[in-house]
Formats: sequence, C-alpha cells, structure tokens
Amino acid sequence: MKPVYIAADNIISPLGNSTAENFEKVRKGISGIRQVTDATFAAEPFYASMFAAGAIPVISNDATRFENLCIASIQHALSQTSITLADAGTLFILSTTKGNIELIEGQPVTDELQHKVSLYNTAKSIAGYFGSVNKPLVISNACISGVLAVVTAGRLLQQGTYRHVVITGADVLSRFVISGFKALNAMSMNECKPFDKQRDGINLGECAATIVLTVDSKLSKGVVVSGGSSTNDANHISGPSRTGLELSYAANTAMQQSEVLPAGLSFVSAHGTATVYNDEMEAKAFSHSGLSAIPVHSLKGHFGHTLGAAGVLESILTCQSLLDGVVLPSRNFGELGVSETINVSKELNKSDKNHALKTASGFGGCNAAVVYSLDDYIDKT
Repeated sequence: MKPVYIAADNIISPLGNSTAENFEKVRKGISGIRQVTDATFAAEPFYASMFAAGAIPVISNDATRFENLCIASIQHALSQTSITLADAGTLFILSTTKGNIELIEGQPVTDELQHKVSLYNTAKSIAGYFGSVNKPLVISNACISGVLAVVTAGRLLQQGTYRHVVITGADVLSRFVISGFKALNAMSMNECKPFDKQRDGINLGECAATIVLTVDSKLSKGVVVSGGSSTNDANHISGPSRTGLELSYAANTAMQQSEVLPAGLSFVSAHGTATVYNDEMEAKAFSHSGLSAIPVHSLKGHFGHTLGAAGVLESILTCQSLLDGVVLPSRNFGELGVSETINVSKELNKSDKNHALKTASGFGGCNAAVVYSLDDYIDKT
C-alpha cells in the first residue's frame, strides 16, 4: 500500500495560531481553559477554552465566524506546501459536529438559514473560497470525526482516488452546544481531570485544525499515517461500551496494519474526556490491547473537548511529539481513578520510539484509532 505522508498542518486555538505556538504552550503546561461568565452562552459560569472576542479573523465578509476560522487554518496550512485545493487531485474534508449551528439561535428558520446550517453547504462554501474543483466530503461522526477523517483520507489516498487530502476539523461554542452537554450532566464546574480519581466531567473548547495528507514523499514533514480503523459498539446513544472491547479492536487493527507491537509505541494520545464512563472504558480498552505500560495522555486539559476538531488537533500534536521525541503530560492528573492500571503521563519526558497511537470515542458507540509513524521507519515499497 502507498504510504500516506503528513505534508503540512496548522492549529488555531485560544492558545495560538500555529502548530508551533500551540505545541510550545502545551509543553510549558499552559491551558486555554478558563471560567466563562458570559450569559450569552449560559446562565451559570462554566469552564471552557474559548476565543476572546474578535480573535477569529474575518477573512471573507461572506463567510460566517465558523467558516472564517476554517479558512484561516487552511490558509496557514497550505502556505507551508505547494498543494492546492484547485488541483483536481486534491480533496477537502470537513470534520465537524455542529458547523454553523449557532446561526439558529434567536432567528426564524428560513430556507436560507437551513442552507447555511447544512454541513455540506458549509464545506462547499469553505472549499469554494480556495477554488476547489472537487466536491468536499463532510465527516460528522460525533467525537471520532477528526480521527475518522484521517482514516478515510488515508484509504482514499492509498486507493489512488486522490493524491492529496486537506482535512480541517473545527467547532465553535454556542448556547445550543453548551446547553446540550449541560443537559447530559457532562460538564465539570472546574478544570477537567482526565483519568483522575476526582474527575467529574468535560470542559468544552473552540478550535480549527488542518492537516494535509499526501502520497508524495517529497512533500513529507517526516510522519506517516501507518494504520487506522474504526468500530461501533452500539451500546447506547451517549453511553460508551462497558467493556472497552470495541475500541480495543480498533486499536489492535490499527497497530496490525502498522506492523507495530505495543512495546514499539512512544505513547497513546487518548480521547480522555474526563467523564466517569469514557475514561473507564478507554482504560479497559488499553488493558485489552496490552497497552497498560505505555505512557498515555489526554490533551483535553489544555484545549477542552473541541468536538469535531479534537481528533485533528490531537493528531497534529501527536505527530509533532514524535518529531520532537517527547511524550506530553496529561494536565491536571494526580491520582489514577480508573479500574485498570494505565501509565498516565505526569510530566514531559523524552522518547526515542517511532510510533504513536491516537484513539477517539463518541456518542452512538463510535470508536476510531490511528497510528502515526516517523517515515524513516516504514516500508515504502
């Protein structure tokens, strides 16, 4: 199979407007999460990682706040490479859970509004800004959207359908989104604590992250997508599997495709939402897959749960960690609070291993896993 290379990337979050800036803030233990007291979003204070007013650039007056955020991230990423969306060999994928959903707040539902809120029309508008000649693809599969987008793009590239794929994962917060998670009693009233004994829920976050994949080795930054898989446990509309076997299966399949054993992994970048059930399920999955001794971290303590952006954001930081030979810590972790023994990373450490596993799970029982590898250590035949 053709190797799938990382050609370029970008992260725009409350921590910064580039991958380098975001990565450096995380290395230093800096978080974008703060207490928000804006009644526009919720009557009660809540913790989240949100952009300051006016922080999202207005690149196109015809684009919404969400679309401008995506456009800015894509521009940053494409500026690093010769790849363009105007090329017939390039596909654009939008990974999001809510897109322009904030537009419905306080407005009558009209045909025009329905058009703007449509995820496909949103993706088409973003792609059109860059002169894309191909119809975009939308992947909106709850919280695995970003990881699943990478897996899907990898398959399309390996099949020869396209030569390059530009993936943007993005979501912004609104009263609609926040009220939904509040209704599920899923939000913490403090900073989230993934895998910790005192964890009590998530913090939400805003972000756009773009990763550019290619089959052209000359455009590689030094990392490849070496394996990926998805599963569905069909357990519950919002509750994850109680066994973790389905996420384990996805992780095992990704590692098998990559020809990597658990001992060859530098670390696992977990979904790690800090809810009681998600973290417990992931710990069980890691145990089933023989990953108990491998360092694991969650990045939710820095960015919050960025929904459709999470898998792309965390994939980019996984790749950067491999290139820098480091294992990032899991912020706010103190004491293990899951039933299975896992090796939660407490501090920044060095690593000379060449592979890392990224996992994700979401509503509806969906799970996904992808392995990233330094491209010097893969078979390019």
